[in-house]
Amino acid sequence: MIALSLAEIAELTGGRQHDIPDPSARVTGPVVIDSRHVVAGSLFAAFRGEHVDGHDYAAKATAAGAVAVLATRPVGVPAIVVEDVEVALGALARSVVERLGVEIIALTGSAGKTSTKDLIAQVLHDHAPTVWTPGSLNNEIGLPLTALRAQEETRYLVLEMGARGIGHINYLTSLTPPRIGLVLNVGTAHIGEFGGREQIAQAKGELVEALPPADAQGVAVLNADDPLVRAMASRTRARTILFGEAEEAQVRASEVRLTPGGQPSFTLHTPTGCSEVTLRLYGEHHVSNALAAAAVAHVVGMSAQEIAVALSKAGTLSRWRMEVTERADGVTIVNDAYNANPESMRAALRALVAMGEAARAKGGRTWAVLGPMAELGDDSLAEHDAVGRLVVRLNVSKLVAVGGREASWLQLGAYNEGSWGEESVLVSDAQAAIDLLRSELRAGDVVLVKASRSIGLERVAQSLLEGGAEGEVAGR
Repeated sequence: MIALSLAEIAELTGGRQHDIPDPSARVTGPVVIDSRHVVAGSLFAAFRGEHVDGHDYAAKATAAGAVAVLATRPVGVPAIVVEDVEVALGALARSVVERLGVEIIALTGSAGKTSTKDLIAQVLHDHAPTVWTPGSLNNEIGLPLTALRAQEETRYLVLEMGARGIGHINYLTSLTPPRIGLVLNVGTAHIGEFGGREQIAQAKGELVEALPPADAQGVAVLNADDPLVRAMASRTRARTILFGEAEEAQVRASEVRLTPGGQPSFTLHTPTGCSEVTLRLYGEHHVSNALAAAAVAHVVGMSAQEIAVALSKAGTLSRWRMEVTERADGVTIVNDAYNANPESMRAALRALVAMGEAARAKGGRTWAVLGPMAELGDDSLAEHDAVGRLVVRLNVSKLVAVGGREASWLQLGAYNEGSWGEESVLVSDAQAAIDLLRSELRAGDVVLVKASRSIGLERVAQSLLEGGAEGEVAGR
């Protein structure tokens, strides 16, 4: 964070100083919410969670070097006491980004947010100093923490914005008002919470409604291939840029193909020219993500050639998202276990098939180790059944469905589509999947591990890598 005195922070957050001997003492380090991450000069924000109260760690934080604590009560060490730490953190972030005048680029969507944010961050970082959301810290706490990482030299602030309901993105944009807003897609992720795709579109579209008008340089970057996103052009005063494979998209792809290893290659078209791109990421679904990043880069003034070069060298910044590792014994593990919804499941399965083409020629097999997709509401049975059927239609060699009721729907879908032999199996938990795979995998096999984050299926991928010979992570 930019250096601020405790007196300044108290004023910006509407807080009261307690046990502060020197109000001019300056916070020069990051704002953190975990006392284990404190470094000299930090500000420790004490949140009260379901199981842990950050206020109990105030003394530990200051002993580790925190200048003060942002808290809701006096804690016996230097503190700025506020009514609500979350609200105060947001107010501090808003004040800091206003003071810096940093250019804010915000993005949202039902799927691909983090992968696209990582691409935008890497492309823009080649152009100018850039700060971006780490991982998926895209909520009311993670977003201001990211914004507060900006420094005087920061030019671009790339922020992923998540939503669990109507009004959430509207609140996030009030903390960090964007000039450029990107909407990727409207899918079925969290549809059980929202109540339908139209409600999801309403929530995601709050981003473009928050943009400044065209004459104030506001730009909405919209997916031309998603009708619900494209329709958001009517909800913004900003200039609209379309990306996608549609002919009318200003930033589009043609001649899309996959390398033998499953990495997308295409011709990038922008208003400044054309250039060839071959991504280091895996799966054709990353073409749309790359086009979204290219559209943002075009808006900030990068040429087609600059964008293509930056995209072609960009890798994976966030863990467990199509993280590909080849073990020394020839088995390839694809850890995509961070999260799952019907759209991302289909994309990952198609990527698995593409990656498995070369393996099949050498006797290798493709394995889909799949767990439940959360928050699908009344559509859950049908969506799990459809994914199970798709596994069979794509001719994936083996399906391992992991878990309880939802996993049984995956396995039943595969069975009803024609998987009657040993092509699919239902196992009770992650350990059962690990035991099965360790006994069955052979050189040349490609294993996809994917489920909703709450299931913790990344343990399967990690155990397979720890249990096999060490390999190199691809796409890094």
